[in-house]
Amino acid sequence: MAISITPKQLSGTVCVPPSKSLAHRAIICASLSRGRSVITNIEYSQDIRATIGAMKSLGTMIFEYDDYLEIDGTTTFMRNQCEINCFESGSTLRFMIPISLVCESNLHYIGEGRLGKRPMQVYYDIFEQQGISYLYRENVLDLYIRGRMHGGEFEIPGDVSSQFLSGLLFALPLMDEDSRIVITSPMQSKGYVDLTLQMLEKYGIHIENHDYREFIIRGGQQYQACDYRVEADFSQAAFYLVAGALHNDVLLQDLNIDSYQGDKVVIELLKQMGCQFERTAQGDRMSCQKMYAITIDGSQCPDIIPVMALACAVSEGTSRIENISRLRIKECDRLKATVEVINQLGGQAKEFEDAMEIQGVASLQGGHVSSYHDHRMAMMEAIASSVCDQPVVIDDEQCVDKSYPDFWQDFQSLGGDFHECELG
Repeated sequence: MAISITPKQLSGTVCVPPSKSLAHRAIICASLSRGRSVITNIEYSQDIRATIGAMKSLGTMIFEYDDYLEIDGTTTFMRNQCEINCFESGSTLRFMIPISLVCESNLHYIGEGRLGKRPMQVYYDIFEQQGISYLYRENVLDLYIRGRMHGGEFEIPGDVSSQFLSGLLFALPLMDEDSRIVITSPMQSKGYVDLTLQMLEKYGIHIENHDYREFIIRGGQQYQACDYRVEADFSQAAFYLVAGALHNDVLLQDLNIDSYQGDKVVIELLKQMGCQFERTAQGDRMSCQKMYAITIDGSQCPDIIPVMALACAVSEGTSRIENISRLRIKECDRLKATVEVINQLGGQAKEFEDAMEIQGVASLQGGHVSSYHDHRMAMMEAIASSVCDQPVVIDDEQCVDKSYPDFWQDFQSLGGDFHECELG
């Protein structure tokens, strides 16, 4: 089955869902704290459920309610032998590995989809250096680890994934030894590192950040329990902000304009393209009379690239999005998929190894496209329908459950018109 979306203008108000990135971090920090914390404004996406399950596997007591969690980390690390299912969550996998090795442990990590194809060599190199035993299968997540990680000197690249650095930053303060992390290549996704450091500080952990080139971590620290409300997600807000740029009238509620989230840059990018961002007492909206081509450095904001590419597809001139090779190791090869979808909908895009070029057109045609089992591709395609002449047919639309389970309900509340149909 698939869904067929009838092209319609979107109009109305949407409450932006909570940040998945911040929810991951808050759940982990609260779980590592001695005492009780309450995390409010929780949405139970598949990725967040993966992190909740992972911390429970290590012994944390987590009580789930409709939109909040009560977390008691007092018993964390009582279990030193367990299986952790990360499903398709790269954040869960890379955050949890160092955390689960704070004590001597015998672990089995499993997962689904393309998660087993994502790079892990950064951790394997650390295992080799520290004498930690590990065994894995190629291209699937079936990883066995035995041992304990120790503090000390670490050298890791900054251009593979910031999740490796965040994972170490969560775990190393709990080690007996002081630690130092040296970043051996330019740091990408600095915004995500900022979110980690911000959350650690909130829970009583102090890290020295020397211009993202070196991090100094004092050992023997202790997390302090506290309550936290998860702020709205700019990665998800980006879809509605671009919708506004495409002449839809969408009012966004609950945005924190002072957020540390790197994807907040979507506002500045759209303004550079000729759009206007308006803040009111009722919410925020993006509007535009005419958009113009832009050059985007995607290294710091990979998650908003598909929907920004959509904005470029209907802008005047030729846009270029650079430094995006990391998109190839997401839920799908997101660089290739984005170019394919724009072309299938009637746009003009070219794929390069580390970039894409997009020649703007007046409008898109529509047609049958794949979600590639990628939540961000499916949501981009839904927003694209508002500037298409013909229906847009999307397969596997439920992949949005990974990060935004209520997306289709919100899309419908804005006037989105779709129905199920049979493939072929």
